Amino acid sequence: MSFNLATMLTQSAAEHADKPLVHFGDRSLTYAEVDDLSGRVAASLDALGFEPGDKVALQLPNVPQFLLAYFGILKAGMTAVPINPLLTAPEIAYHLQDSDARALVTFEQFAEPALAGAKDAGGLPVYVVNPSGSPVAGGALAFSELLEAENTGLLRAMSPDDTAVLLYTSGTTGRPKGAELTHFQLFMNCTTAGELFGVREDDVSLGVLPLFHVFGLSSVLNIVVRFGATLVLVPRFDAEAVVSAIEEHGCTIFSGVPTMYVALLHHDTSGRDLSSLRAACSGGASMPGEVIRAFEEKFGGVVVLEGYGLSESASTATFNISAEQRKVLSVGKPIWGVEMRVVGEDGSVLGPGEDQVGEIQIRGHNIMKGYYKRTEATAEAIVDGWFHTGDLGYRDDDGYYYIVDRLKDLVIRGGYNVYPREVEEVLYEHPEVVEAAVVGRPDERLGEEVVAYVVLRSGATAGPEDLTAHCKERLAAYKYPRQILLRDDLPKGPSGKILKRELRD
Repeated sequence: MSFNLATMLTQSAAEHADKPLVHFGDRSLTYAEVDDLSGRVAASLDALGFEPGDKVALQLPNVPQFLLAYFGILKAGMTAVPINPLLTAPEIAYHLQDSDARALVTFEQFAEPALAGAKDAGGLPVYVVNPSGSPVAGGALAFSELLEAENTGLLRAMSPDDTAVLLYTSGTTGRPKGAELTHFQLFMNCTTAGELFGVREDDVSLGVLPLFHVFGLSSVLNIVVRFGATLVLVPRFDAEAVVSAIEEHGCTIFSGVPTMYVALLHHDTSGRDLSSLRAACSGGASMPGEVIRAFEEKFGGVVVLEGYGLSESASTATFNISAEQRKVLSVGKPIWGVEMRVVGEDGSVLGPGEDQVGEIQIRGHNIMKGYYKRTEATAEAIVDGWFHTGDLGYRDDDGYYYIVDRLKDLVIRGGYNVYPREVEEVLYEHPEVVEAAVVGRPDERLGEEVVAYVVLRSGATAGPEDLTAHCKERLAAYKYPRQILLRDDLPKGPSGKILKRELRD
């Protein structure tokens, strides 16, 4: 049996040749054009002597060339290694060396650190996407050179278990590790998730989540191509840019992380026609209930459906499948072919109930092959087929799962467990709070103390003492934050998630 993930593109191109696959600014590319241009990339890589299984790093923002390179790499039987464009030269060198990359595709804006990182990693070739038309940096090659070969129709036969994408985790503990995701896993994940979400050929999906992140790659790009829909690329999140894209292209699906929903919720949309939106998907972090309710009310009843997953699970593990069957604050039920359980500290499988909080563990077709070149880390993370997520949660009697917090984010105050998300939910209920993040800080007497970082809406008058009083009325005495720090903004990662590790530091 053979299977190449890029079959999704060739099949959709055969059925929808002249249909736009991607809109970017004032430019559009049809399915036939993306299929042809990515085929040229594949032919070029093949002619250059790269072998099946070789790694090519993709350091690109949300631009059409990401699609051309990504599917070209897959067609050639190679492995794509998406990395964050904002990495520094030493970080780039680490990713290139750790992944054993043979080449790097980057963007003109990031060419200088990319070239320095590539040099430190052994001098591998660097291809630069330069839409400005300016000469590429010294020592680099133009990405356009990879488009000059004739499309030979190369679609290399691969084993379904071959690694298609090497996706690096965020590295919240230790250095980032590369999760090996196979052709079959990524196909199954986008197919199953897309069917649950009810994606249609006439859907127009907004792509503002970074494509180098598992959420944007698997749950946005792959789903669009798998179901023959259309993608509107936005290079980086900006509330006005997102609203304009929805209005201009009639986007029907928006996928984002909670901080994006918060920003859109507080953005002025008066007089804008956003009626095309039919559904929204949230993941990457837990969505406060107050944000869900306010967003749906503001955007004309658009239903926000939450899911849950990780890089190691090829994006999706659970999902709320519809407005009728969802439960607000729940991340839904496991998708088809995936099992989940809640395990206590003693290793026992816990039953349903809010008081039965333990580690979420996952088993199924979506779980990675392992961490690249890290046998011990893989053996520690996957035991008897069960992936240990490090997330705390519980399930209810109906089989819906609820994520309480990251195991590492748990605050133990005076022997009592404080789940930051519970405190954050209460803070979000305050009418002047825009963003909130709760962490623990060391305390000699209690072990840890509860600290909240808060961003208030413009013109707010509430102070830390007002927010403390608000929490004391709604939380047990051991839970409310003893220190509340007001900030203009909170640190966020490339996907928009709040970086609690920086707040703890």
